[in-house]
Amino acid sequence: MIDKSYIEKEFLELQKIKNKSFEKGVIKVWILGCKKGGWERIDDIPFTLLIPTEISLIEHTRRVTQMAISIAEKRKDLDMDILIAGALTHDVGKLLEYTRGNADKHGCRHRGTRKVIKSELGKRVRHPVSGYELALIAGLPQEVAHIIFAHSHEGDKIERSPEAIVVHHCDFIEFEIAKTI
Repeated sequence: MIDKSYIEKEFLELQKIKNKSFEKGVIKVWILGCKKGGWERIDDIPFTLLIPTEISLIEHTRRVTQMAISIAEKRKDLDMDILIAGALTHDVGKLLEYTRGNADKHGCRHRGTRKVIKSELGKRVRHPVSGYELALIAGLPQEVAHIIFAHSHEGDKIERSPEAIVVHHCDFIEFEIAKTI
């Protein structure tokens, strides 16, 4: 069962959030996403279905968060709590965009017993949009939800906050390197 202790164990960077309501919101949004998406475990979900990969969603999320923290520590002019909360939740919408099932014409690599594929919702709504909605339902502030929405191509048409710029670039660094491996 995915609960508070499961999320805390998987995302150690939660400990770096000083604002406890943000920390609780991050935990709540992951639990909510798992519940709505029907996930009993998330450690074997690939971070993307666009390329073959063995990098899990959790590993990718932690790497993006760690890179974003490193940048914020050097700059010192970013809101660290908003940045960490946004980085930790930037891909939470994938819990609704993906599902376990039989591979279809868009099959993917997997590590679990059933392949992770696009869900019916995911064929219509991408994860930045569903993640944005999950974040607001979970009570995360607009500044964090903005990072989720703006981290991918959906954010190309809006003005990204400084924290969203960092998460956007860290996410694409991860993806571009994974394409070469």
